[in-house]
Amino acid sequence: MTNPDVHLDRSNAKRLLPRLILTAFGVGALSGFFGIGGGLLIVPGLIAATAMPILNAVGSSLVAVTTFGLTTTSNYALAGLVDWSLALQFIAGGVIGTSAAGRLGKRKHSLTRIFSAVVICAGVYVVAKGTTTFI
Repeated sequence: MTNPDVHLDRSNAKRLLPRLILTAFGVGALSGFFGIGGGLLIVPGLIAATAMPILNAVGSSLVAVTTFGLTTTSNYALAGLVDWSLALQFIAGGVIGTSAAGRLGKRKHSLTRIFSAVVICAGVYVVAKGTTTFI
């Protein structure tokens, strides 16, 4: 059962905070170990830890990822390590893709299925790349 009104506050901190800390540690460890983006793991982690709906988990994840991304982007830009023409192409593609996916995401079951498919594809890709290294 999901809870769209879940918020971390004094009334539920004793229950949610340990779950969130463990989830954050697990996401960080897996992201570092496998070299994959934490956003792929944060969404299911938030759903498991808080019972929030997928739309709320995606939104919360995006806020965190945006904050980390802006910090990292600033550091790379200040160091002169950004290919701005390539970056602008990715930004344009991201805006177009986000607009299209936003329409699909308004239907709860579509979003869940799309996210599940992306997670499965990422897993298959990681396994395929990992096995070619050992062959």
